[in-house]
Amino acid sequence: MMATKYKHTTIFLARHGECQGNREERFRGQIDYPLNERGLEQARDLGKAIIPFSPSAIYSSPLLRARQTASEIADACSKNEVMIHEGLNNIYFSSWEGRLKSEIAFEYPHEWNIWLTSPERLALPGAETLAEIQQRSFAALKELVVKHEGTTFVLVSHRTVLKPLIAACLGIPVPYFWKIHMDTASYSVLIYDPKRGYGLFCLNQTSHLKKVVTEWV
Repeated sequence: MMATKYKHTTIFLARHGECQGNREERFRGQIDYPLNERGLEQARDLGKAIIPFSPSAIYSSPLLRARQTASEIADACSKNEVMIHEGLNNIYFSSWEGRLKSEIAFEYPHEWNIWLTSPERLALPGAETLAEIQQRSFAALKELVVKHEGTTFVLVSHRTVLKPLIAACLGIPVPYFWKIHMDTASYSVLIYDPKRGYGLFCLNQTSHLKKVVTEWV
């Protein structure tokens, strides 16, 4: 009996390259940091790593650090266009945006402890929650899987988007955030099969990077 062939869709989840907000250990949120010199190098290396997979489309968060990373991938893969999707935008951190993490730890010890242990419960005044990010990013992914069924495409975003998205795809309950690790300019690979749903085939691939910079908090 012949094995049944499944028409699966491959999704590359790429985290943007390093920006100064990463280097200075700040909460970035939706502040529009550009890539720094190392981040640009990381993005170029990421683009080269994705060439063999011939993506049909590249989508990006609207923030500059993600768009610059996506642009390097597009150039490497000879794609003419990077499409912006608001569903991939980073979390809005309200009054924490641009602040040093050390300052937040000192001024808001209770909230900082929540961030370190179960950030899914963090609810800052005026800010988005990880549950809200998960809902909008998963909706975006489902829309794009339908649009690009049976092909390979790339999403370039942020760790506070990609971690909740992976958790939604795999049905990982809270707390999940610190159980999933994603370095700057890493890529992870999801496969969507219409009969089996989502499967994680690769997480936090960094072998293409000359230097891996790990962010722990």
